[in-house]
Amino acid sequence: MDARLNYFASPTAGKAFKHLMSAGKAIKESALPAATQELVALRVSQINGCAFCIDMHTKDAAAAGETSVRLHLVAAWREATVFTEAERAALELAEQGTRIADGAGGVTDEAWADAAKHYDEEQLNALVVLVSFMNTANRLNVIAQQPAGGYEPGQFH
Repeated sequence: MDARLNYFASPTAGKAFKHLMSAGKAIKESALPAATQELVALRVSQINGCAFCIDMHTKDAAAAGETSVRLHLVAAWREATVFTEAERAALELAEQGTRIADGAGGVTDEAWADAAKHYDEEQLNALVVLVSFMNTANRLNVIAQQPAGGYEPGQFH
């Protein structure tokens, strides 16, 4: 399967992607824990059906030492006992922030308060930007039918 578009070959999309990659780098360098970043990126990508990003974030997380048990259980994190309370709060915020088109009304005050118990303001900023960033990346990849499976850990770092 080939992608419908080659974003990097387009002058317009290429410029936009340079900025997106810079935004991604800023998030990676934030105070939000790296494991939380990968779990959130993976969960948002699962919800959006972005195979490319699922491939990338699963492999990057595993290369960084994440366990296969936790990676396999991200899709069912509510029933899993392997996530910290902070990670669970981040995953809830990520799900609510991703499912806004489902008529869910956005992020509830309860979900926000729970995340705020575990993350300081800078980390919350990074978390919100990460959720938004992943939703953008997912949509770009899904629309272009970016194929999955060939990603190598750290390929874009």
